[in-house]
Amino acid sequence: MALLNEDFLLTNEPAKKLFHEHAEKMPIIDYHCHLDPKDIYENKNYPNITRIWLNDGNAGDHYKWRLERANGVPEELITGDGDEYQKFLAWAKTIDRAIGNPLYEWTHLELKRFFGIDEVFNEKSAPAIWKKANALLQTDDFKPRSLIRNANVKVVCTTDDPASDLHYHKLLKAEEKENGFKVLPAMRPDNLVRINQGNYGEYMDKLSDVSGVKISDLASLTKALEQRFTFFASMGGSLSDHGLNTYHYADATDDEFNAIMAKARQDNSQLTDDEINKYQTKLLKVLMRLNQKFGWTMQYHMNVLRNANGPMFRKLGADTGWDSMGSQPGIAGEMMKLMSAMSEEDGIPKTIFYSTNPNDWMELATGMQSFQGDGVQKLQLGCAWWFNDTRDGMHDQLNILAQQSLLPNFVGMLTDSRSFLSYTRHEYFRRVLCNLIGEWVTTGQVPEDYDYLGKIVEDISYNNAHDYFGFFDKKD
Repeated sequence: MALLNEDFLLTNEPAKKLFHEHAEKMPIIDYHCHLDPKDIYENKNYPNITRIWLNDGNAGDHYKWRLERANGVPEELITGDGDEYQKFLAWAKTIDRAIGNPLYEWTHLELKRFFGIDEVFNEKSAPAIWKKANALLQTDDFKPRSLIRNANVKVVCTTDDPASDLHYHKLLKAEEKENGFKVLPAMRPDNLVRINQGNYGEYMDKLSDVSGVKISDLASLTKALEQRFTFFASMGGSLSDHGLNTYHYADATDDEFNAIMAKARQDNSQLTDDEINKYQTKLLKVLMRLNQKFGWTMQYHMNVLRNANGPMFRKLGADTGWDSMGSQPGIAGEMMKLMSAMSEEDGIPKTIFYSTNPNDWMELATGMQSFQGDGVQKLQLGCAWWFNDTRDGMHDQLNILAQQSLLPNFVGMLTDSRSFLSYTRHEYFRRVLCNLIGEWVTTGQVPEDYDYLGKIVEDISYNNAHDYFGFFDKKD
């Protein structure tokens, strides 16, 4: 059987019909990614496949970097200043050892869908692939905007600090009709929430300057954040995103919050765990109220062990491949305490929960059902995230969501990527989805009604995200 044939991952006839007649044709809404809007606006050709695939300046794909380190590739050929062709060959050698890893399939899928290269990628085939891919990369069809358009993407949501001026979003908004897709900001206030990391005082000064509100206490911080929500909304923003590596619910009075904030401005290294928990809980409540007021969706990405390798983190910085699945017991229960507290004031916005630890999924999926309402499936279990976006991880997340909530209302897949070639992950997800539903047809669990099931597949692939997030006017 050919690698990545038209039916790969589709193991039954209903799955093949659902994918080819329904899922395959649907556009993409990529509601969470880490693309740089500057790269989209400048729309420059990449000089070679290494730069778009592996390492472009200080950014790159740390999924791939982790795999290369496991294969003994020297750091010079990963994040270092090594020869770019040698970096490409190192990746070829790594992929040759990666069978069973989703990166093996994603890599071949990207070569096939974007470059029309339908052969096994290894050290032997690499020279010809390098030559063909690099030639294509110099054409207009391989500029960032064309790659987005040609992947049938209708919305790209980037990840943006509240203090950002959204300069490139403004420029892209003016060219939205010409581009044929939207590039929208999603607010990611990690620098504000993680009070014990970075230079908190310096960041608060920056947020004060950009918002025009001198931040000195909870009231002024809330006012400053409302100004940022208003500004992001004017640029089309309707999402926030919150990285909670760990979380413990802890109530705090306004005075306690103000004292903690003042202490952190002086020296955030002296904060106690209790102070951090009280600050984060109070701040998350403020952010929940603002998300609800503006009609936004609030995403929680949680339970991650970040930057575990201290020496390499200090050398290369964050997001370079030193993270792993978190293991905080009971983090889902702590989130339910937060939901319960905010339900007292009807203050829960539309919410999506993600965890890198699949042990949290059942608790999140069942816990969120206690807070549904307002005429919409307001709370969702997010797609299999990060280390879980494998065939098995996607399959398990979909099963849990189906068994504990309503799968047909699911908002579907995202890329969570820094690469313009990652849109094939949506195809991968859709194949897994169709195969699961196809299995239910073959076991008699659902009717073999392709109008009914096809509509569900189309909804999960695109329509639900279109309706849930509010990116479009009703006529669009």
